[in-house]
Amino acid sequence: MAKQFNVPPVVFPSGGNPNTGPQQRRLPTAPFQPPRSSNPNPGIPFMSFDMSSAAASTSFSPPQFGGNTIGGGGGVTGFEDEPPLLEELGINTKQIWNKTISILNPFRVKADLHEDADLSGPFLFLMAFGLFQLLAGKLHFGIILGWVTVAALFLYVVFNMLAGRNGNLDLYRCLSLIGYCLLPIVILSALSLFVPQGGGVIFAIAGIFVTWSTRVCTKLLVELASCGDEHRGLIAYACFLIYVLFSLLVIF
Repeated sequence: MAKQFNVPPVVFPSGGNPNTGPQQRRLPTAPFQPPRSSNPNPGIPFMSFDMSSAAASTSFSPPQFGGNTIGGGGGVTGFEDEPPLLEELGINTKQIWNKTISILNPFRVKADLHEDADLSGPFLFLMAFGLFQLLAGKLHFGIILGWVTVAALFLYVVFNMLAGRNGNLDLYRCLSLIGYCLLPIVILSALSLFVPQGGGVIFAIAGIFVTWSTRVCTKLLVELASCGDEHRGLIAYACFLIYVLFSLLVIF
């Protein structure tokens, strides 16, 4: 047996139609805003700011360095006491100049100046040689550097084979001596810019400068390395071949 429930009747105000009655529109309400006080930061007191007084009080004063030292302890020296940059790099310009002057006089070569070998002067001469060749329309920078390396190896092997176990010529000194003695060939390259190519004049001038380089290089090798005096002729022949090779770059 089904149970019955008593449902109360629903009464609509407009004749039973719930959609025909007047609809009331809700007005939008403003979002919640907290109350504002007269002092926005009650924990921080108000401070006045005067531009003129601030400019006078914040004037910048440059730092003061005492004497020639950096820092207050006095343990660090100043920039005036620092050695020059070239000296820190191991480039002695005075020594390079003295070696160059000694090469320019083939009859009075000072071998003691070349005891301390370096590559700064030879590198300068090689770059000058390549530059003069470039002015002549020949790009020989790589060829010059390669030939100098091969020439140093050749002279190193020849001299140590002649000297035997008593030979004390190292490859670094060979590079230094060949580079410095290349100065007459560099001068020849500069003169070739003003001399007609292919004539007998350039060959005669090249012979003079090759002889100059050969004499200087042979004398330096004999005096700086031991057991070289008895093989002076063979050493001179090896040096002659090296500088003839470089002169051919200038002539042709």
